Amino acid sequence: MGTQIKKISKFNPSFFQGKLDFSATRKDFSLTMAHPYETFFLRTLMLILLVLCFGYLYFVGASVLNIIARKEASAETIRLQSAIATMEQEYFALTHSVDASVASTIGLTTVAKTQYVYRPGNAAAATISSNGL
Repeated sequence: MGTQIKKISKFNPSFFQGKLDFSATRKDFSLTMAHPYETFFLRTLMLILLVLCFGYLYFVGASVLNIIARKEASAETIRLQSAIATMEQEYFALTHSVDASVASTIGLTTVAKTQYVYRPGNAAAATISSNGL
């Protein structure tokens, strides 16, 4: 047996052989006994963690519902604008009150150089620039 077992000196420990000496600060301190306030702090930390989790869930749910409500409001606004435009068109057609002299006062102008563009697919779909996230 050519291997020697090196003796670990208790007087000069290396950096990796050190120990934590808590007796220098307090004589009655021990890691084996629970601190009197340990259960109180643990319960307080758990309560804070629970409140933070519920707060997180509330705010995520509120933001999702806000995005859904905004999209529904946008769709309703587009529908109402279309209905108003249709009603205005029917009103002007039934009253026959729009002529060249009245048209300029309500903001209508003559159309010159009319060009039509054909876009295949869903050309009437309104898009929202961002999805709110």
